[in-house]
Amino acid sequence: MSENEHEAKMARPRMAAGALFFDDAGRVLLVEPSYKDYHDIPGGYVDRGESPLQACVREIREELGIAPRIGRLLVVDWAPNPGEGDKVLYLFDGGLLSTEDRQQIEVQADELRSYGFHHADQLPELTIPRLARRIAAGIQARANGQTAYLEHGYPPAKGS
Repeated sequence: MSENEHEAKMARPRMAAGALFFDDAGRVLLVEPSYKDYHDIPGGYVDRGESPLQACVREIREELGIAPRIGRLLVVDWAPNPGEGDKVLYLFDGGLLSTEDRQQIEVQADELRSYGFHHADQLPELTIPRLARRIAAGIQARANGQTAYLEHGYPPAKGS
């Protein structure tokens, strides 16, 4: 196989990164994008030359106007989309948002309609199934100190 043929077969996935934030009651922060019909986690696409963690920090600052410390990686999810191609999604631990951080949130009006904290059992009603599974895996990974690898929001079958 020539180098050009090899290059043509290589995946060039889009990457996105977001964070799970919690309030004092253990509820998860979700945003309501103006361009989607479901709630999402704060975050967005990784720019060229930017790491997933850097993208997460930038997107949180842009969307919510805050810059809390972003913690460890909780989930990596391979989640291709028929319209967008291969995607790799990173989910980081944003931790407990302090009262001060919550009071300083300013939603980017041209991108987000609102934000709110929600109990984990409400997620399937608020967002798409694949994201609800990713968030649930992130909550579990945070609780057990591990990092989850998912495909379409599911752990891959053993031996895959």
